[in-house]
Formats: sequence, structure tokens, C-alpha cells
Amino acid sequence: MRRKHPVRALRRRIESHPLGARYLADVRFRTDVDLYRGIVINALYIVLKLFLGIYYNAWWFAALAVYYALLVAMRLALVARRGKAPLTARQEWRRYRVCGIVLLLMNQALVGIVIYMVQYGRGFRYPGYLIYAMAAYSFYAVILSIVQMVKFRRHGSPLLSAAKAINFVAALVSVLALESAMLAQFGGDDEAFRAVMTGATGGGACVIVIGMAVYMIIRAGKNLKQGEREHG
Repeated sequence: MRRKHPVRALRRRIESHPLGARYLADVRFRTDVDLYRGIVINALYIVLKLFLGIYYNAWWFAALAVYYALLVAMRLALVARRGKAPLTARQEWRRYRVCGIVLLLMNQALVGIVIYMVQYGRGFRYPGYLIYAMAAYSFYAVILSIVQMVKFRRHGSPLLSAAKAINFVAALVSVLALESAMLAQFGGDDEAFRAVMTGATGGGACVIVIGMAVYMIIRAGKNLKQGEREHG
């Protein structure tokens, strides 16, 4: 007897349900589901950070949670427009540029958190086996954000591109928190090594965010100028 291919069988089951069929066939609907699913996961991450900040009386946990919450709020502000009247290309590029400017300004807060962690040897600690769950989440977030940045770029929507850029920044922040926690739990008592590693990863994340923000601002400016020339 010929065995059914598990992937094909799963796809047929999904297609048999109205919402499942729409998810597979409607790119816009699938995009919205994926975006809001990511927002829900990020919200749970924020709640966890706030809880751990209170539990360990560690303000940098709460500070990172607030930074993460601002990223989620920015993403919500971007994707909320998708349910309303379509924006013009010019309006989308303006919001894309504003997103880059806000990321550039918010990066100063991330720099401050990294400096504090390095200077005072602070780090994140997760109770029990939670660190392994956070590791799985961090790797999932990074891989998914990179894949989606490439995929959604083909849609030609500045709003979606900005939302994916924010996803990637959030993933970088989660990796920084994970590395700090792993160094605290498995790195021994070598504080110098921990400081170097935290500084390198945190500094790298900050540089990447600055590069992305500047790129978004420049790209939006070029497209807005091009639009002015075409309609001038």
C-alpha cells in the first residue's frame, strides 16, 4: 500500500477548511495572520521580561521589555493601516522613513542598556529550564525575521518592509538577552570574558540597527524625491 506524503496530507487538510484554504490562497490574508501571530508572541515575551524584572528586582529587564514594547507598538501602527483605505505610495514611504527615524532614536536607549550591562557586569537570568525555551524562541525569531524580510520585499510594500525590519530588530534584542543569560549561567566567573562578549554582541546589534535605520531613511528619501519628479 502506498504511503501518503505527510506534507501533502497536511496541505489537503488545511485546504479542506475555509480559513485554511483562504490562508493558502490569499497572500494578503496570510500576511496579516503571520504579522499578528508574531505580535502575539512578542507580547508574551514582553510580559515574561516584565515579570522577571520584578522577580529579580532588575530594572534592565524592564528597560528591555519597554524597548521591545515600543517595537511592537511601531509594528502595530504600521499593520493597522492594512485594514483601512489603501495608502498611496508616497504615504507609505513617509511612514517607512518615520519608522527608520524612530529606530535610530530608540537605538540610543539600547546603547545605554548595553553600556550598563558591560560596565556593571549585569546580565539576564532565567529560572530552571526556561533558558532553553528562550534560546529556541531567539533562534526562531532571527531565522523567521530574515526569511520574511526577503520574502516581503518582493511585495513592494514599504509598510510591510518596515514591519519586517522591526521584527528583525526585535530578534536581535532577544539574541542579546539570550547571550547574556547563557554567559551568566554557563560562562563561569570570568567577568572580563562576559564583558567582552556582551559588548561585542550588543555593539554589533546597535551598529546593525543604525545601519538599517539609515538605510530606511535614505531609501525612503530617494523614493519620495523620485515620486516628486514623476508628478512634478
